[in-house]
Amino acid sequence: MENNVVNNGQKQNLSSFEAAMEKISSLITRQRRGEKPPIANKLEIMSLYLKILGLEEGINRLNIIHVAGTKGKGSTCIFCEAILRECGFRTGVFTSPHLIDVRERFRIDGMDISEDKFLQYFWECWNQLEENTSEKLSMPPLFLFLTILAFKIFISEQVDAAIIEVGLGGKEDSTNVIKKPTVCGITSLGMDHTEILGDTLGQIASHKAGIFKPKVPAFTVPQPPEAMDVILERAKELMVPLEVTEPLDCKQIKGLKLGLSGDHQFYNAALAVSLCRCWLQKTGNWEKKYQNQFQDSNLPDEFMRGLSTAHFSGRAQIVYASTSNSHCSEIVSKNCGELIFYLDGAHSPESMEACAKWFSNAVEIPSESSFEVQKADGSSENGHILHKGNTLGQYEKSFKRILLFNCLDVRNPHILLPRLVNTCASSGIHFSRALFVPNMSKYSKVVSGASVISSDLHGIDLSWQFNLQRIWEKITHGKEITVPIEKDFKIDSKEIVPPPEFLNDNASSGDHSHNCFASSAVIPSLPLTIKWLQDCVKEHPSTRLQVLVTGSLHLVGDVLKLLKR
Repeated sequence: MENNVVNNGQKQNLSSFEAAMEKISSLITRQRRGEKPPIANKLEIMSLYLKILGLEEGINRLNIIHVAGTKGKGSTCIFCEAILRECGFRTGVFTSPHLIDVRERFRIDGMDISEDKFLQYFWECWNQLEENTSEKLSMPPLFLFLTILAFKIFISEQVDAAIIEVGLGGKEDSTNVIKKPTVCGITSLGMDHTEILGDTLGQIASHKAGIFKPKVPAFTVPQPPEAMDVILERAKELMVPLEVTEPLDCKQIKGLKLGLSGDHQFYNAALAVSLCRCWLQKTGNWEKKYQNQFQDSNLPDEFMRGLSTAHFSGRAQIVYASTSNSHCSEIVSKNCGELIFYLDGAHSPESMEACAKWFSNAVEIPSESSFEVQKADGSSENGHILHKGNTLGQYEKSFKRILLFNCLDVRNPHILLPRLVNTCASSGIHFSRALFVPNMSKYSKVVSGASVISSDLHGIDLSWQFNLQRIWEKITHGKEITVPIEKDFKIDSKEIVPPPEFLNDNASSGDHSHNCFASSAVIPSLPLTIKWLQDCVKEHPSTRLQVLVTGSLHLVGDVLKLLKR
């Protein structure tokens, strides 16, 4: 479909989504990730942009749930959206980052905004801002623009509830132009983005509590004392009614399974319940719907449905990948190879531990029962883990657990990898092999889900991946790699992926050819890695691989993009 916007009497053709992506990519600032942003007075600048677009009053009329935190803020927003949608309200939710397509950041009634509507609102914002640029006011950087676009979308779509996730920090985040939220929430706090937010929990908490507004109710979860003291002090200064929510227990939700997996989600779900109940009360809808018939120990059916149906890609997500034996990827069977991806974008020490606990629980030997299979195309169907006659021993022995890992160089793999390995080991879960790969997506470019995937490997820098491999070998074998593993690597070699016997339990511990050691390998391309895993399963029907993909949401998004194809 062709879309047109009239601009100064001239029609602009908007048929190409890629053209919009090029414009968005031009807003990416060139500072190194982790550096402080170049805009000092970000909120003042944001206000100027909003004034140009005439959005200031519209934002004040939105009934906003504003959520900050280190871990779980996106999940909490998704729970909130699902609950309020089940309650019959038109919802909008803004989260970041996106995994495959930028439209994921803007959900209307639980669905990514359509391409047509995205283009309509994008060009309206882009053209108006571009017309008003000057030497003193340039086009906004990427996240500021996307935040502005979220407000434009939610105002234009007349949502009843707007759930806004903070991008980074809180006090100086571009979302903090919100002056009159309905309620605010702070999820679990930990050490992340310390180069910007400070290197103590108190400093980080000060940024997060910066979203509090005078007398606007707020909720948080149990926090470390150093963080909680700062949150309480800020709430006292602004006369904010602050409540601390305890995690949901099974009695409250009557044994219901949450839509988002992992024990840590019971904290996020409880926070979402409190935020939604407060939102309903503040907007005058609680008494209309429930006449105060529900006590704290009971949740309305709409809340239960929202908690059980919430979905957030790339967070504790299990995908059964396709091979050429298409039926084999849909139903687990002893007689065909199987490749299962466990995806979680954990990238901080605390979230890595939560990821490890989830993965360990997810790969435990299941009982003979039905389960829901999510296939790579996003559809699902019922399958059976075990066929009659298959013993648990046979099932356990047939699986190999593989780690597929990358993280940004601003992260500390000396902390992340041991936290992952040790937490899994405490549950008796061990990785047979580890694969280290570069991300496919580029931080200098925003692309659509349909964009062409490059297969060009020339000029690729794998020094970071070899560094990760060194750390891994030190963790698993207790000694440093002494050979220069990068030295013999040739990008045009036919041996850039490991040989098939790499997955064998009896692989030689002394062999370090093919960029691999006994328990790890560096592969220069994610598409090559996925194909190699699929080929291993396809060519060896008895092979079953459980692959944990973690360390980076961008890596998780790249894997999902490849699996959907």
